[in-house]
Amino acid sequence: MSETALKAPRAAASRGDANRWKALVFIALAQLMVVLDATIVNIALPSAQQDLGISDGNRQWVVTAYALAFGGLLLFGGRIADLWGRKRAFVLGLAGFAAASALGGAATTGAMMFGARALQGVFGALLAPAALSLLAVMFTDAKERAKAFGIYGAIAGGGGAVGLILGGFLTEYLNWRWTFFVNIPFAIVAAAGAYFVIREPEGGRNRSPLDIPGVVLSTLGLVALVYGFTRAESDGWGDTVTVSMFVASAVLLIAFALVEAKVKAPLLPLRVVTDRNRGGIYLSLGLAIIGMFGLFLFLTYYLQIVKGYSPVKTGFAFLPMIAGMITGSTQIGTRLMTRVPARLLMGPGFLVAGLGMLLLTQLEVGSSYTTLLLPAMLLLGLGMGTAFMPAMSLATQGVEPRDAGVASAMVNTSQQVGGAIGTALLNTIASSATVSYVKDHMAGATSKPQQQLVGLQGLVHGYSTAIWFAVGILGLAALIAFTFVNAGSPGSTTVASGEGVEDEVPVPVVAH
Repeated sequence: MSETALKAPRAAASRGDANRWKALVFIALAQLMVVLDATIVNIALPSAQQDLGISDGNRQWVVTAYALAFGGLLLFGGRIADLWGRKRAFVLGLAGFAAASALGGAATTGAMMFGARALQGVFGALLAPAALSLLAVMFTDAKERAKAFGIYGAIAGGGGAVGLILGGFLTEYLNWRWTFFVNIPFAIVAAAGAYFVIREPEGGRNRSPLDIPGVVLSTLGLVALVYGFTRAESDGWGDTVTVSMFVASAVLLIAFALVEAKVKAPLLPLRVVTDRNRGGIYLSLGLAIIGMFGLFLFLTYYLQIVKGYSPVKTGFAFLPMIAGMITGSTQIGTRLMTRVPARLLMGPGFLVAGLGMLLLTQLEVGSSYTTLLLPAMLLLGLGMGTAFMPAMSLATQGVEPRDAGVASAMVNTSQQVGGAIGTALLNTIASSATVSYVKDHMAGATSKPQQQLVGLQGLVHGYSTAIWFAVGILGLAALIAFTFVNAGSPGSTTVASGEGVEDEVPVPVVAH
């Protein structure tokens, strides 16, 4: 095809969609809402747990219910957006997310809260791929597409910091319930703007039949896996139900792989994950997130319960980690990823993050924020930011246009599933270590202050024990990045345009 023929549809698309930059505002606003929600809830979790009477063993489900629903249904959400139309899926996702947020804010029991969080995950799984797909089909010029995705990525990255601080203010000065209610105005404005402004290009839908067996098998398999980790905390690793969950998960996920190999329109084409580089990226990112998600939960509780920080102070305490991530991504990862192979950024990045995690294994009741937590958070942020940027770019490089969407969705899926497993696994390890420590040391505590101190020491011992496991997991992520990822520098990422033409542009894909 001649260069003139390639340029024609892009020029036509640009002329035909004069509102695309206005549409970007509302798409980015929706992305900001999703990122805000993830960090806000972490800050509000201790207050919500106390108010709703949620046990320590079950508190993880406030995070896990969302992460599992989002990760388990993300591929399906992207497929639905292709079938129904991305604009329709986007608006419906926003409306559902707002309704689920209202339900969460009005929760009166732990079960109601868990259900609301799962619903947020379901509609988030419809919203996120629709948003990215809209950007892809609306911005077909290479330079415009890079600029649009850059703005989208910057807003998403900065949203994490805003969420931590906003969550602290809302929890401390209003009520934890407002950390859910705040999503509603975001969703209304974004949905209204999208409805009137977005004009989706014609002919971009995928009419292939839905892979319902694939959806059912993958979702049930992941639910069984996470429930197995959660059950192990209360009933032990040798419990019959715990073992049954792990066996059921393995059977369901193997069946999912077999189904995907045979159906004509699979939910996840196996060619996407069997590629050496993409497989290595999905696996290493998933492992890294397993370590990170558990850490966020532990540090939130350490700062508020052990150190006595207010929710606002806790939010500000996390800012060095967010600053490190943004710096690692924009100043190190972005600048070097066109000059060195991805593995030489990903592997060292995970190792630097592991070094930060290693510092946190020295956590004690009286640890100093300035001398221990601050440098650890900076190292974690820098390492993760440096590793994630080239990984995101390489994850869709060289993929067929028909698989570009599912390849991008797999990045988010590996992270969300990793987050669900990480929260459950590390929370199980921490709780078991805490119980064991308190049992061994409580006999020597004769006064109430001594007993309270043993209780706090038990909590911190549990956190540090789990963090040791996280260090090992990050080391494994680095090893996988060094050995599996052998592609050159991911300076350009192949993405499918709305007209079926491939552009070579750097596209930052942002994790939720």
